Amino acid sequence: MAASDPKPASWEFEPGAEIAPGRTALKALGGGRRYEVHLVWDDRFYALMVAKLLRPDQVEDERALRELRQEAEALAHLTHPVIVRGFDAVLEGSHPHLLIEHLEGPTLRRLIRRGGALPIEQLLPLAAHVAAALHYMANEGWVHLDVKPDNIVMGVPPRLIDLSIARTVERAARLRGTIGTDAYMAPEQCDADAFAGQVGPPSDVWGLGATLHHAIAREVPFPREKGAGQSPEPEVRFPQLAEDPRPLPDDTPTPMRDLISRSLARRPQDRPTAAEVARGLETMVSELPRKLVFGRRGARAR
Repeated sequence: MAASDPKPASWEFEPGAEIAPGRTALKALGGGRRYEVHLVWDDRFYALMVAKLLRPDQVEDERALRELRQEAEALAHLTHPVIVRGFDAVLEGSHPHLLIEHLEGPTLRRLIRRGGALPIEQLLPLAAHVAAALHYMANEGWVHLDVKPDNIVMGVPPRLIDLSIARTVERAARLRGTIGTDAYMAPEQCDADAFAGQVGPPSDVWGLGATLHHAIAREVPFPREKGAGQSPEPEVRFPQLAEDPRPLPDDTPTPMRDLISRSLARRPQDRPTAAEVARGLETMVSELPRKLVFGRRGARAR
């Protein structure tokens, strides 16, 4: 959000405010333009949970309500150890929201910002888990469309979160216009005219490739000039439409370098499937010289 943008409307709940029967707000956790996220206590589950609420100025917006309903559908359909779980959806009334599990741990983006590039011993199992989740989604006929470091919570196992733009493969193929987060969007998500009907599971593989590149190099694979995000020229806003990715550090293992390169192929049909990515990563994990153990920062060697 630019500094000149107005502050989004907020519920400004006091601790203990009821957002639904038996569900009380505890503290705000953040959010974006359309949603705000709160830590809540739920009497039915007798547990801390997370509520993802439409902001006050969005509750009458038909598009916002439709997208909340679609996210509820995705959460209800997808059940996988690496995908965040949804437990309830309140789609009517004064506080439309989703009830989602509360996950402990930093996001991958925060971990990179604090500690720098992830060591390969930590990155490999993380990537294999996420690739497995994307393979599951593709088999179920769904795509995430927003795979990025902000949407991976580091835990054991790591968790892929935020299904707000996830949709069925059939609906994804009908998309027109841009969708996703600019730096992690596959070319077909950036230019629907040039790639008509091609948004689908390979788009998530591209997002994973961009995420792994960021985790290794501490920068996105296709950096752009400041202000380019507002350019009306697609190839300025989305350099991935025309440029090659920045090179990875010299010490990146060759198999990982090759896997990321293939995942970032411009044409969807030239990318590996999520299952092929997972298998390649599992092979690399098995070849690590030291035993892996798991902790708060994910996998590490000893």
